[in-house]
Amino acid sequence: MRSRVVALLGILFLVSACAASGLAAPAPFTPGATAHTISVGGLDRTYRLYLPAGLPPAAPLVVMLHGGFGSADQAERSYGWNQLAEQAKFVVAYPDGLNRAWNSGGGCCGRPGRDNVDDVAFITAAVRDIAGNIGIDPTRIYATGISNGGMMAYRLACTTAVFAAIGPDSATQLDSCSAPSPTSVIHVHGTGDRMIRYDGGPGAGIANIDGPPVPDVNAFWRGVDQCAPPAVTVNGALTTSTANCPSGRSVELITVAGGGHEWPPFATQTIWDFFAAHPR
Repeated sequence: MRSRVVALLGILFLVSACAASGLAAPAPFTPGATAHTISVGGLDRTYRLYLPAGLPPAAPLVVMLHGGFGSADQAERSYGWNQLAEQAKFVVAYPDGLNRAWNSGGGCCGRPGRDNVDDVAFITAAVRDIAGNIGIDPTRIYATGISNGGMMAYRLACTTAVFAAIGPDSATQLDSCSAPSPTSVIHVHGTGDRMIRYDGGPGAGIANIDGPPVPDVNAFWRGVDQCAPPAVTVNGALTTSTANCPSGRSVELITVAGGGHEWPPFATQTIWDFFAAHPR
């Protein structure tokens, strides 16, 4: 009884100290959705986290990166990752880009691109923060994202060895990617995307993103991973190119005929299935 009283007094003291200093108490890492703040590069950065009940001792982690003009909250509501995490028992993190954008390379995008904000440091620090508080399997950490967020996923693969696989959607690669680590890649893209063109070149929209053709990005990662020639299958509007690579890796491109700048309904489940099959 006395030990419980002492523990309770300690908690009350911490809460009182935070209130007196004007600081909010740190958010707990408990099942459900929580919001967290960490300091990186002199900036307070935020991310949302979803923990399903009944996690295994070493759970996978999926980092979902919102697109330009999006947010962590919007990404959590829009793409169905929390619901899938409940079924498959993995953790989902939703980092917030400064001014709703990411420094994904090539001067893109918005304030992060102009000010060269170190979003790689922020996202990897968020991963460390999560892993330090929850039992995360270091061989099953993944990054996915749409548009500017998908471009940021490529930058993470180009500049870190943290992620076993990435899953960009409606994205391209602007990072020079001079020293990439072998990484499994699944990319989803519509041929009718006007914002980030499937065939490369300047896109519409405020950012005028000018990337290489998506098949060229896919071929680049097949080279990084030293893959065999891809096999191609067609199922209605979907054309899937799959290349098997050493050490169980894979590089896959799903082309949506006529698809626009969007997150297709099948993308969440398909990207997760790919992630689950490709640990580091």
